[in-house]
Amino acid sequence: MVFSVTTVNLINMLFIAGGIGICGLCFLQITASVHLRKEVRRYFQIFLLLLLLYISAHLARQLMDGLPGAGVRAALYIVTFIEVLAAGFMAHMMSMLVLSVSKVKNKKPMLIVLGALLCVHTALLIVGWCFDWIYTFDDSNVYHRASLYVLSNLCPLIMLVIDAVLLLRFCGEVDRRVKSAFWVYLIAPIAAIVIQSAFYGVQLIIFATVGAAVYLFSVIVQTQNEAYEKQQKESSRIETELTMASSIQADMLPSIYPAFPERPEFDIFASMDPAKEVGGDFYDFFLVDEDHLCLVMADVSGKGVPAALFMMASKIILANNAMLGKSPAQILTDANKAICANNQEKMFVTVWLGILELSTGKLTAANAGHEYPVLQHAGGDFELVKDKHGFVIGGIKRMKYAEYDIQLNPGDKLFLYTDGVPEATDAEEKMFGEERMLDALNGVKDAAPEGVLKGVRRAVDGFVKDAEQFDDLTMLCVQYRGSEKKT
Repeated sequence: MVFSVTTVNLINMLFIAGGIGICGLCFLQITASVHLRKEVRRYFQIFLLLLLLYISAHLARQLMDGLPGAGVRAALYIVTFIEVLAAGFMAHMMSMLVLSVSKVKNKKPMLIVLGALLCVHTALLIVGWCFDWIYTFDDSNVYHRASLYVLSNLCPLIMLVIDAVLLLRFCGEVDRRVKSAFWVYLIAPIAAIVIQSAFYGVQLIIFATVGAAVYLFSVIVQTQNEAYEKQQKESSRIETELTMASSIQADMLPSIYPAFPERPEFDIFASMDPAKEVGGDFYDFFLVDEDHLCLVMADVSGKGVPAALFMMASKIILANNAMLGKSPAQILTDANKAICANNQEKMFVTVWLGILELSTGKLTAANAGHEYPVLQHAGGDFELVKDKHGFVIGGIKRMKYAEYDIQLNPGDKLFLYTDGVPEATDAEEKMFGEERMLDALNGVKDAAPEGVLKGVRRAVDGFVKDAEQFDDLTMLCVQYRGSEKKT
């Protein structure tokens, strides 16, 4: 079947104009897309620019084909060289795109092969131009294929074969729709060449290339959007679960104040601000019996959900041992043995635990690798109590802990904290430190326990300002008021 020259030119012009418009719109959409992987977006942008260059060069050649003049002849050689060169670069960029979504572990050899093929393609075109081996123009400046025209398609065809091998062997986990779209892109130009042989002069190859590229683009964008929506739903679900976990964790810690309004012997206040939705720090305080108050300050290794789960287990184990009437050293020893018995994740927790005898003010305490407590005698300043540290809980199964005594008098305060306080950092990565902490404490030394904690928190916030908090911030302050004498 043979079309007239006018009809053929009209059809080709429509194909080319439509291709330029579609490629331009796709390029703008890809540039504006926020869900595409950066690597995929970059490959698509370059590919569409090359496709635009290829179509534009082909259009320029058709418009100038057969026009007289030496300048036109030189321009025809240039735009034809650009057209064929762009075709090779398009094939290379599509191979890069296929390689990016494949599961090839070591991609460097393949990148070298593709780069070498592109260099060979360029070299063949330069040599072919010099000797009129690939294309030529007669005296009337009419385009003709030369005897070695097949060389212009050799390297792009090899790249297509490489693409097919990658799709067959290394893209098993790629979405089926994306894989099908790649196959459409690989097969469509070949089908167009076969069909084009029956319609002399009609450039179906451009229509097929643009159509297949747009189809591939639309499928990848659709799958990326679906993956993004799925990720958003999953993130929303996780956020809901984390909020619930944070609420459960907060409910496990004493949070009603005044905590023991019926007990005038002491005043106590504590707070925990996790760096994430859920944290690994915890505090606890409870009456073992009518005359003994147990105080706990602890810091679990790690952050997030694993630390929170380990924190809950540790808190329960410590409380259960304390309620049996054991001494602080024995509580830590037995808790350590229980945690080490089933600690496959090798997590650990630092613990300071003390038992205050309310009738006498005697505080018996043990320290498992935790921060030094801070003590203020009535009317004096807050000072560190540099007690002897044992090893962390969960580290060594047969570890035994020592304990010590501190005598609290009416008006004395004890401040406990985790490392999130002294290690709070500002934007310049300077730490708050123990000295600033002591200064903050002494700035509110006459305040009740709640006021003491609020004063320290203000000092920490003023120091770190807008810097991100990387560690949980947990504090406890207890003031011993003394036991009332019964008559």
